[in-house]
Amino acid sequence: MKTEYLAEGDLGLAWRRWLTDEDIESRDRLVRHYSYLVNITVNRIVSNVPPGLDREDLVSAGLMALIRAVDQYDASREVKFETYAISLIRGAVLELLRSEDWVPRSIRERLRALERSAVALQAELGRPPTDEEIAAALQISMEELNELQVYASRHGVMSLDEILLGSESEEGGSLMDLLVDEDSDPGASTESRELRRRLAECVDKLPPRERLVIALYYYEGLTFREIGAALGVSESRVYQLHGQAVSRIRGWMME
Repeated sequence: MKTEYLAEGDLGLAWRRWLTDEDIESRDRLVRHYSYLVNITVNRIVSNVPPGLDREDLVSAGLMALIRAVDQYDASREVKFETYAISLIRGAVLELLRSEDWVPRSIRERLRALERSAVALQAELGRPPTDEEIAAALQISMEELNELQVYASRHGVMSLDEILLGSESEEGGSLMDLLVDEDSDPGASTESRELRRRLAECVDKLPPRERLVIALYYYEGLTFREIGAALGVSESRVYQLHGQAVSRIRGWMME
């Protein structure tokens, strides 16, 4: 579906007509206006579409979720529509990916071993382990470790949004919301505040370059290619750094 951006006044009018009069034409205009959220979310979740799926399958799942978001949106809850819609879109795309179970079992086991080793070494050393130390613990070569890390980020659904927030909440929210929403509702749940605190601690513990990648990707919204250009490294190296960071944070969050 081609995005058709509405001017602020037209957007407000479309919302009023849909929410008060259930005007179908206004509903369709809203879906077209916000359809860009589908592409953004799909691109963030997975860069390379796995075998057996077409990118259009993911986009279609996201689009259906967007339509549901427009239909179900309750402005009185004071949640931004974009936040609410992205949550539903992300959930629909992840559900489709999980249903395909396209990551080989052997790779899943190796990724879990990688995460466990990173967490155990962190606890033992009192600092983030180096790649050499992780490779030694896993008894694999540096080349094998690098390939595994790149695979985790390039081919796996390895995003902090999924790890931390899952796909079940309809309140909306993403890692970016947690990182940048400094003026959040003081009445927010204790659980949300605790998640924010734990996340901040985990990000702070990352090695400087991994922390920078996380900030540029989730906070600034840069793509892996743009981050690579900014840091003067290859796109694959950024995938690797992102994968390492996510692996560490996943382990820390599960402690």
